[in-house]
Amino acid sequence: MAGIGFPLRKLTQRDNILGLVQGYIYSALISAGPWLITVTGIAGTTLVASQLAAPAEVSGFRTILIYNFSFSLVLSGPVALVTTRYVADAIFSRSVALVPGAMLTGLVLVYATALIAALPFYGFVVDLPPGLRVIAVVNFVVTSGIWLVVVFLTALKDFISIVVIFIAGAIVSFFGSTLLAESHGAAGMLLGFTIGLAVIQFATIGKVFAEYPRSEIRSGALLGYFRDYWELAIGGLVYNAAIWVDKWIMWLAPEREVFAGSMLSFPSYDGAMFFAFVTIIPAMALFTISVETGFFESYHRFYRSIANHGTFRQLRQGQKDIMSSLALSARNLVILQGAVTAVAIILAPQLVALAHGDALQVGIFRLGVLGAFFHVSLLFVSIVLAYFDLRRLTLAIQLLFLVLNAGFTIATLQFGFRFYGYGYFLAAVISFFVAFIAVERVLTRLPYVAFVRANPSVGK
Repeated sequence: MAGIGFPLRKLTQRDNILGLVQGYIYSALISAGPWLITVTGIAGTTLVASQLAAPAEVSGFRTILIYNFSFSLVLSGPVALVTTRYVADAIFSRSVALVPGAMLTGLVLVYATALIAALPFYGFVVDLPPGLRVIAVVNFVVTSGIWLVVVFLTALKDFISIVVIFIAGAIVSFFGSTLLAESHGAAGMLLGFTIGLAVIQFATIGKVFAEYPRSEIRSGALLGYFRDYWELAIGGLVYNAAIWVDKWIMWLAPEREVFAGSMLSFPSYDGAMFFAFVTIIPAMALFTISVETGFFESYHRFYRSIANHGTFRQLRQGQKDIMSSLALSARNLVILQGAVTAVAIILAPQLVALAHGDALQVGIFRLGVLGAFFHVSLLFVSIVLAYFDLRRLTLAIQLLFLVLNAGFTIATLQFGFRFYGYGYFLAAVISFFVAFIAVERVLTRLPYVAFVRANPSVGK
């Protein structure tokens, strides 16, 4: 879906502050919309509902949402990434009639996976009232669908509609969950929140059908992409699991809470890490606008010169342009994210107190913010590798992040609460430097990568 930043950059280059604000708001929603609305929604609803419902009901609502949010992201990852590749190829080949069909096929796969996972868990594993069981399953299915339909928002490039859809869904989620909190407890809060997510999902589906009215369903073609791009499918599972594995392991900490008999959670760790991730939103917005414009332009010129049988000198110049554009974008990202990280670390006690957190969360939050700095850097480097279609190398780095995050978190769990958060931080740091070395080798040998490593007859 390269090139999404071009219309956003036009907004930021308008001669008024409104264009600048609009551009960065749109890019933030595109890059982090579902995650952002869920995290802020959980925080806002929990804060208000705690004044209206019993603490056990609020805790149950929060725990179910966290479970559904994490596991739906992991399980829908393979379908989302493969569908992204399919839709991108369809748009590149101007076969836009395939887009709605791909969305429907993807939704069927995501819904089926969600039901296979959620029905046994909420039906037999946990101890919940019947009504809450049903709503929890529905929420899991709807949340899974959100992760897929957001793929099509980037393809639409209708930023006003995107903002309206997300704001409308957020408002419905907040008011629906808080209005039902006092009378129906956890079930009411979860129902209200699910309705808001459904507004986002089905409004997006309707928008896709409105933009691409002539639909053509080729389910076999999309399914074939899982065979051809199996690295993307596994990568979607592995990378999303790597994001969450430290939280899952920390649910086993002595300070954990238990809900419904078998649903473990560690609110202090989860809350600190969630808010640490909020600090990367400015970097995500900047990346969408800058890296996917300047870098994409130089990237496109390089491969266009290959298609036009350019000289070796032209290829070398294109290689230098790519490296220069990445260096400039990286500098801007490091400056912005470094400043945000420094401020968050300095003001950590005040920020945690503002979020009604406890003293234990200050240290975890600081480590989470530092880890998020390297994590977002790892993400950007991985996206650069994805541009060059080095899928197996990218998958290897994702596997490294998963193994390191799990291993270091298990180790720190043994040392006690003073070390909580070090596992994620160390995993992000090491994974980033390994990925940085890999992308540096790719860029310095770019002509070789373009002509040899990317040749299907040679192998990736």
